[in-house]
Amino acid sequence: MRKTTTLALIATGLVALGCGSGTTDNAGSSGGGEGAKGDDKPAKTAKVGQPARDGKFEFTVKSSKCGVAKVGSSMLGDKAQGQFCLITVNVKNIGKKSQLLDGSSQKAYAANGTEYSSDTEAGLYANEEQSTFFNEINPGNQVTGVLVFDIPKNVKLTKLELHDSAFSGGVDVALS
Repeated sequence: MRKTTTLALIATGLVALGCGSGTTDNAGSSGGGEGAKGDDKPAKTAKVGQPARDGKFEFTVKSSKCGVAKVGSSMLGDKAQGQFCLITVNVKNIGKKSQLLDGSSQKAYAANGTEYSSDTEAGLYANEEQSTFFNEINPGNQVTGVLVFDIPKNVKLTKLELHDSAFSGGVDVALS
């Protein structure tokens, strides 16, 4: 019964997220704010430390650390299948309405183009102080948290694709 209730809540949240996805404003779907509305210039890829906008969010990747075997405490935690890459990100709501920050919408890529999704369970342990990556952020407010990616030990991440929602175009941030 408990699993059914949890699944129903998740499904309801995803439907609500999908219903609100069409309300993104054009506050800058291009990386780093390059190009005006209606401009056909390609989006610039931001670097670590540079702000990059997608929809209602402005993302700033603060740091990345790979090669981590476990996140959490000695009592509660999650062990990597390969290695964890911990990406510290600041997210600011630049829109006029609250927006849900969904950690599962964020992607990471290796040099060969292989896509990795974030590990939401490991993210809960890496963000013990607060629930950062499934949280409503009000206009003007910002949060800082850690995205966690479980990737093979021999892989190096080269870029992130950060999204203000599951249906947005995303913005690229180079990690190397």
